[in-house]
Amino acid sequence: MILSDGTLRELLGSGRIFLDPYDPELVQPASVDVRLGTEFRVMRNSRLTHIDPFEEQTKLMDTVSVPLGEVFVLHPGEFALGHTAETVGCPDDIVGVVNGKSSLGRLGLQVHATAGFIDPGFKGTVVLELSNVSNLPILLRTGMKVAQLVFQKLDKPAERPYGHPDLKSKYQNQAGATASKYNLNAP
Repeated sequence: MILSDGTLRELLGSGRIFLDPYDPELVQPASVDVRLGTEFRVMRNSRLTHIDPFEEQTKLMDTVSVPLGEVFVLHPGEFALGHTAETVGCPDDIVGVVNGKSSLGRLGLQVHATAGFIDPGFKGTVVLELSNVSNLPILLRTGMKVAQLVFQKLDKPAERPYGHPDLKSKYQNQAGATASKYNLNAP
């Protein structure tokens, strides 16, 4: 069941769904808008020949910090990691889904490739997988509304929510545009 604006305000107000900073004006009829943070990771595609997910990715991306309200240029065909300005936390009986803002999608901006899910028990900034599928550069301003979070109630609380020691949750309490840690899955 998708949570409505009244339920969202209640759960955000009580702290059951964590959102910091929380601005009640960002609550929509069935979602909460989130804003673009100030850190980006961009590919070093001119220096590498390939990506091996089982290797630590220290040389794959450069970190770029953009002051609040200033512009990050996402060129056509470019991929970069960004993050929400807000820290998000879900209790063990609620999941979140990240969706792009339709007005930005109509300009060619995609905000996630596959990481559009916030597990029950997760807490941290949400990393955005930013892609420009248009044929013109897109100017992204830090602090702008960039995505919306939809929350859904589970049928019962998760037995092992994200962060549970058995799960080896790699991104719990992440801050900023956190790079891939897939290499930690290596056999």
